[in-house]
Amino acid sequence: MRSKGIAMSTRARPAAARVASATPASVAYRLPSKPRSVGWVRRELRRQLEQWGLAGELGESAALLVSELVTNAVRAQAADGGTWVGVRFALEGGGRRVRLEVRDGSGGRPVISGKGTEVTEEEDAECGRGLVLVDALASGWGVEPDGIGKVVWAELAVSGAWPGIGRR
Repeated sequence: MRSKGIAMSTRARPAAARVASATPASVAYRLPSKPRSVGWVRRELRRQLEQWGLAGELGESAALLVSELVTNAVRAQAADGGTWVGVRFALEGGGRRVRLEVRDGSGGRPVISGKGTEVTEEEDAECGRGLVLVDALASGWGVEPDGIGKVVWAELAVSGAWPGIGRR
């Protein structure tokens, strides 16, 4: 086998083209269980969605969802003395949905206010209303036990054809 006048071994193969570094399909962070973490997570989510080529209305809805979930986790951690919150953003289903996950060490399960539970106006102002927004905006959401704590997740459907990871 010859290439440009240079003899090549029969076992040699032409060098493969270099693959450009792909944007990861998921990212995860561990943050202090402090109210300031909410804004940081929201900014990181928007940045990640831009890298995935997703923004606009989906980005605004995702930012609102992650803000509510992280706020609830920080409040739950304050009651239980936890010091960190875990967050994960993932593009799943071949790019057809964005999954947001928030982990905390609290064993308490979130409850949507107004769904058969009696809460005072003060309690309603503090918690529960955010999950009404999550329930309304997300294509799905839920809670899964995770060791001593839990993972609260929400998913958003990506409408139309997804442009591909890393495409802007």
